[in-house]
Amino acid sequence: MTERIDLRSDTVTLPTDAMRAAMAAAVVGDDQYGEDPSTNRLQARCAELLGKEAAVWLPTGTMANQVALRTLTRPGDEVVACRESHAAWHELGGAAANAGVQIFEIGQGGRFSAEELRAAVKPRNFAIFPTTTLVEVENTHNRAGGVVVPQADVLQICAVARELGLATFLDGARLWNASAATGLAVAELAAPFDLAAVAFSKGLGAPGGSLLAGSKALISAATRHRQRLGGAMRQNGIFAAAALHALDFHLARLPEDHANARVLAEALAAGGLLRLDLATVQTNIVVFHLPGSLAIDAQTLSARARERGVLVNAFGPRTVRAVTHLNVTRAQCQRAAAVLLELLAA
Repeated sequence: MTERIDLRSDTVTLPTDAMRAAMAAAVVGDDQYGEDPSTNRLQARCAELLGKEAAVWLPTGTMANQVALRTLTRPGDEVVACRESHAAWHELGGAAANAGVQIFEIGQGGRFSAEELRAAVKPRNFAIFPTTTLVEVENTHNRAGGVVVPQADVLQICAVARELGLATFLDGARLWNASAATGLAVAELAAPFDLAAVAFSKGLGAPGGSLLAGSKALISAATRHRQRLGGAMRQNGIFAAAALHALDFHLARLPEDHANARVLAEALAAGGLLRLDLATVQTNIVVFHLPGSLAIDAQTLSARARERGVLVNAFGPRTVRAVTHLNVTRAQCQRAAAVLLELLAA
């Protein structure tokens, strides 16, 4: 039987036996009433980790982003975000459908500058323009290859946002990876923002769940929006226990995923058959591009790699993404690179 190496995303991980045991033993209650002890413990712990007053658990990262938009904007507003942000590209138009806002994309490669933000904000004395009310930073940036947004940039962006009266939101679904890559505490990375989101179902390997952290007033408003979107939970402690276990046992191993991504990327780049900027491989995501000189496209490469037991995502017509996580080894990353190069050479 062909070995299956699943590099489609870090969301494909399966709970470890120890995580399953923690879930089975979780103390639970009705979270909608605020009576789930495990969820309350997770929210308090993450609020402290992120340096915020309060936090609320949500089922998914997409819902966390959507709730943040509902909390910090009004219908008709404009949100400034980096080009190819998750909120603009991977949430089925939820920003428009749920919050009634439009997203104005700036920058490139996962980054934008404070001056680009300043230039993007619409003048408020023109009645025909939407009102820019929020700036969003995605860290790490998924489609840019898991790059970390430099904290110096973040501080300048948030300073300009405050000067211009904008709210600030950190889409930190993979903020744990940004922290592991930089050595900066997640509290420092989240400090400049009004609201910050983190996910437990990606690098940490939990079966589900994200979280928003901010002031008590903002989290109270976010909790109401969670209810409107159907995100209020009952005996949520089984998910919270998985996240708490992940914080205890999976957080410290994230550099291993980063090292495996580097092994994969260097092997692919050494083949000389594709375009891959190794400078973008800063965490656990590898994005590479197929030059026009190759007859094969991303969709075909993905399909043929699957037949060989290697699962990757076509991220565009000629763009492919691979993500390392706790369920893939260094040897499997080397094997995956060999298979992909064989298919490209053929």
